[in-house]
Amino acid sequence: MSLVCCRRSSVCFVALLAGLAMASALSGCTDDAVDGGSPTPSPSDVGTDAVADVGDEVSGDAESTDGSSADSGVDAGPMPRPYPEPDAWPANEGPGIGAVTFTEEQLYANCAFLDPDRRDVTDHHNLVTMLNGYLVMPWAPEYGQGGITFFDISDPCSPTVAGTGFSETMRETHAIGFMIRGDERWAAVDSFTGIFEGGIEFWDISDITAPARVSVLNLPGFMYPDAYARVTISLFWQAPWVYVAGSDNGVYVVNASDPLNPQFVTQYTFDPVLRVGQVQVIGNLLIATAAEGARTVLLDVSDPTNPIAIPGGDFLAIDETGEPKEAYFTNFSNGYVWYARKQGGGGVMVMDIRDPSAPVYAGSYRSDGNGGYVFIHENYAFVGESRDAIIYDISDLTNIQPVATFDLEGDLDTMTPIGHLAVLSVDDKALPNQGSSIAPWSTTPDTNPPAVTWSWPTNGASGLPLTSRIGVSFGEAVDAGSVFEGSVRLWVEGTDPAMTRVDGQLSAQENIVNFSPLEPLAPNTTYVLEIPAGGVVDFAGNAIVEPFSLTFTTAE
Repeated sequence: MSLVCCRRSSVCFVALLAGLAMASALSGCTDDAVDGGSPTPSPSDVGTDAVADVGDEVSGDAESTDGSSADSGVDAGPMPRPYPEPDAWPANEGPGIGAVTFTEEQLYANCAFLDPDRRDVTDHHNLVTMLNGYLVMPWAPEYGQGGITFFDISDPCSPTVAGTGFSETMRETHAIGFMIRGDERWAAVDSFTGIFEGGIEFWDISDITAPARVSVLNLPGFMYPDAYARVTISLFWQAPWVYVAGSDNGVYVVNASDPLNPQFVTQYTFDPVLRVGQVQVIGNLLIATAAEGARTVLLDVSDPTNPIAIPGGDFLAIDETGEPKEAYFTNFSNGYVWYARKQGGGGVMVMDIRDPSAPVYAGSYRSDGNGGYVFIHENYAFVGESRDAIIYDISDLTNIQPVATFDLEGDLDTMTPIGHLAVLSVDDKALPNQGSSIAPWSTTPDTNPPAVTWSWPTNGASGLPLTSRIGVSFGEAVDAGSVFEGSVRLWVEGTDPAMTRVDGQLSAQENIVNFSPLEPLAPNTTYVLEIPAGGVVDFAGNAIVEPFSLTFTTAE
């Protein structure tokens, strides 16, 4: 007997011929997609905010496509699933960074101010980034009443607001994480809902003209008004996991598979206490650094529900004298941690963590400033130093040198590189409606392609846990929208990639790109991670030219 089922027509035909040499059946369809998990509600279906507290059941559902063939009664084996072309990601809606040239006299001088919204009464600004062709600015004081604004910077010296959203609970955020899934775009920032309540919140930013908060997750131990001791300070979204820097509360892990219903998973506390200010994750490596301190701790998060300290990975940042020095904040890039020094002067310190079990000093420069935040763009470090902001040439870590100085009234803690522009931001004592400004740092638009500078795991690594994620660091920030299944690929070595490709969630935050497999990897198997030329692009739209690949082998 032969039974053939049609899933997409209203009638299925079953033919049974007994006593004959041949049986035949007719079916009108193939099964071209199978849902691997509970579907995530569309943002358009959300009418009100969802507020969640810890203690709810953790959900790990995720959508997937297995590419199986129709049930024809004959096992034809898996069907090929060729990768899309590397540049086949959906085009950005916004115009991107204007390709405007500047004279030498215009360099390093403010040509425009960024005023996000009339409700931005404190002008308390931090970092900015690019997404979907727009400049994205999260803005908020530490006690809430903030928002997210999208700017059109096609004319950098005459920016316009393309869309803005407001949230009474959004607090000062020193990082913003993104997840892109089909037509959905989501953002995560810090949140404050009361003296003893706060954590993180999620925004639907699919429509940049109307970004909106859609859920809030309060985390245990949060307490304000102390701005540093028991609050959330930054976060990192390695989809589906969000890692939250919780100051003295350590690091929180949140499952954000469904941003409408995020779930608290676990909390990692440090002994002795580490006042965590910055948290970043590349592959299985988590970097936690102190807010206004010298200490860094590296964790293995191959199992995100059970972070483990890496032996030798608890260390103090030092300067050229070999003495530990405090930093206000840090950033990770190229296998190094970059520290915005604040003790005994400003400037930058660099620690090499390419061997996480044995970090070593790599270089430093001491200025007479007072460090704030640091960002890396190719061979330059952009450092806010409170009274001014400085670009440092870091092409030779043994001889770091300042090359340009910028000024903006107020506590100038942040300078973010955006192509050939720098966005300066103050978080205190700003002039009205002048909390951020745009200044060119190069006369011509950025035409340099992005390049992978480091990876976790490293090429040829073996014994990786089956729950591993794979991450790479670029030498500059990249466009999260360009990171998709065609531009970052994972398959089994020695096979046709179309036959053994691994489905995963991809995410990018600043200069770090992560691949998270939807299912555990196969044991004792060698995989290839490939980033082909022409796919991932930087903020200026330049595509990667030099392809990158690495291999690694899983544990038995």
